[in-house]
Formats: sequence, C-alpha cells, structure tokens
Amino acid sequence: MNNPRPGPDEFDDEDLIRSEFDSIVSGLSLDESAPTTYLDELEKFEDTNRFIAPNPPRQNIKQIFRSAKLAMKKWFNRGYHEDDGASV
Repeated sequence: MNNPRPGPDEFDDEDLIRSEFDSIVSGLSLDESAPTTYLDELEKFEDTNRFIAPNPPRQNIKQIFRSAKLAMKKWFNRGYHEDDGASV
C-alpha cells in the first residue's frame, strides 16, 4: 500500500520544489512602473558581454615562417619533454 502523505522523516520533492519556487517568486517585483523589464536588462547584458573575436593583422610569408621558427625553438627548448602529449 502506497502512503500518499510522507512521514516527517521522508523527503517530499513536491514540497521542496514549491518552497524553491516561492523563494524565487518572493524576490520578484510586480511593479510595472519601471522603464525597463527584466528581459530588457538581460538583452542589454548580452549585448555588452558579447564576445568579439580578435582580428590580428595579416602577415606576409616571411613573417609566417619567422613566427613558426620561433614557436618551434620555444617548443624544443622547453625544460620538460617527457609525457607532454606532443610529438614531432
């Protein structure tokens, strides 16, 4: 037989969900006199925190080879070689 009302020691998911919802809703303001809404603030936040990809300057072939050579020198002259997951 299934007991519809849990005892005091049993965990009730519905009561937990209801209390979480009540705590969230209690923090909301129903004042509609504000010039912006919560959704407007979210959109503004997204616009200001949008990722802008870097745009490095173009390199000629000589600069590309020079930077590759420098990277290889750095890699070969690093202190610790064992088990770094890379191989040439």
